[in-house]
Amino acid sequence: MRVRRVGLTVAVAALTAHFGVVAAAAQADRASAFPSRAIKIIVPFPPGGPTDVDIRIIAQRMGEDWKQAVVIENRPGANTAIGAQAVARAEPDGYTLLAAMDSTLVMNPAGATGPLSYDPFHDFAAITMTAKNTSLLTVRASDGPHSVKELIARAKPGTLNYGAGIAITRLAGYLLGQLAGIDLQLIPYKGSSEVVQGLLSGSVDFIIDGAAPSLPLIKSGQFRALAKLNSRPLSQLPGLAPLAVAAGLPGLDDMSSWIGLVAPAGTPKPVIDKIQREVVAIYADPAVVDRLDKVGINPVTSTPEEFDAFFRSEARRWAKVLRDSGVRLD
Repeated sequence: MRVRRVGLTVAVAALTAHFGVVAAAAQADRASAFPSRAIKIIVPFPPGGPTDVDIRIIAQRMGEDWKQAVVIENRPGANTAIGAQAVARAEPDGYTLLAAMDSTLVMNPAGATGPLSYDPFHDFAAITMTAKNTSLLTVRASDGPHSVKELIARAKPGTLNYGAGIAITRLAGYLLGQLAGIDLQLIPYKGSSEVVQGLLSGSVDFIIDGAAPSLPLIKSGQFRALAKLNSRPLSQLPGLAPLAVAAGLPGLDDMSSWIGLVAPAGTPKPVIDKIQREVVAIYADPAVVDRLDKVGINPVTSTPEEFDAFFRSEARRWAKVLRDSGVRLD
């Protein structure tokens, strides 16, 4: 009986190993044939913002390299949750991807007061980071202050309104007000185009938003940038100081929004790796990097494992700040 059991165990182990090899070979075959049809990348923002700009540049080159259409679908709403839910429920085959960012993977779970329509920690397979954006604190050139310290002085007698779209820029305003001891009232917007329009129309006193939408208006003299929210070089505004320096408040650490690509959980690893390698290859082209740099987007890549570890670490970092701030994400 013992001999039979040992023989059966060996046979089962051999079959298991065989099926594992067959499954791995099938995944490799699917990856080698990928993509054989159009790919859709859902951008959970209106057109024109930093995420949309970054992903459209990637999609254009990806389509050229793979000889397949790469379609951008803008699905804004619910602080990126509408687009995220659509991808979480999509077929895990690599043909539907999500341009995910800090709002999607970090701020929404940290600030949720009830169940989310998706689970950022279980519904997605990380592919790669694609950008770390530099956000700006910007005012109208016609009537706005000339420095962050002047802005703070203007707020001392009363309240200033600021416009922001994504969670991290909303929180940046909260932290500025808290550390400077001033009263700042958030006017929330759904995306960068609305944020910029709010400043143009006079609905807000200043905005905190990604650099890309505001740079043309800064260059034309309509807007004035007072600070950037991190210490990275920004070639379009080389003399611009980080907010912590401009405000004289060292407690204002670097605050960057970031973008990455994710797929539905269960997408074959060889497909994930193929997409990641393609983004790395796209960013190896200096012309692509130059295009992104000119609109204030800092292109970066990572391995799937690095990206997964990064966003989970960021989720822990921001959970307390979001709870303490009272900033709402809806």
